[in-house]
Amino acid sequence: MDIPIYGSIPAGFAQNREQEAIGCVSVDVKILGVKPSAGTFALAVKGDSMIGKHIMAGDTVIVEQGLAPKSGDVVAALIDGGSTLKTYLTHDGSPYLRAENPRYPDLKPATELCIQGVMVALIRQRR
Repeated sequence: MDIPIYGSIPAGFAQNREQEAIGCVSVDVKILGVKPSAGTFALAVKGDSMIGKHIMAGDTVIVEQGLAPKSGDVVAALIDGGSTLKTYLTHDGSPYLRAENPRYPDLKPATELCIQGVMVALIRQRR
């Protein structure tokens, strides 16, 4: 199945991003173990804030829109106007995003946290 790639997402500090399809990634859904829907999309990873979850720059994450994130899920998120890939957590009922690299701080929304999708698969090209 072909899944649209909507550019890249920073795995570092949140950045403003426009989301428009730049191509497709072809995947074997049986091997990947996901059931793509109209809300499935892919993003190229930039940065190193998620290395603790073995997500590296150059990887492609497959994301599903519309899933409610659970604590510990990796999410594509819009936080205070910037887009980022982080681990979704809650503390005392308040959601925040955690990097999986100690060089990066937790991200707590000042005004806005919108989960754009939950990561359901990871694709890594041989390097």
